[in-house]
Amino acid sequence: MKLQIIQDSKGKATGVYIPISEWKELKKQYKDLETLEYEEPTKEQILQELKEAVKELKLVEQGKLKARPAKELLDEL
Repeated sequence: MKLQIIQDSKGKATGVYIPISEWKELKKQYKDLETLEYEEPTKEQILQELKEAVKELKLVEQGKLKARPAKELLDEL
């Protein structure tokens, strides 16, 4: 395996680069690795989530939905 160590400006190791072909092989061997991958949301997904957030906010303002504490919201992120 040909890994490259990523270092910050002080030479401290901060990450590892794995060539995509080797990453794919690792995912075949270890199925749980797929859960670590991040997929960029599409523009449509982002817009849909924003629309839902605005709906929820309006319901909170109308007293039809209870607001959540800010800490709970931030923890979700």
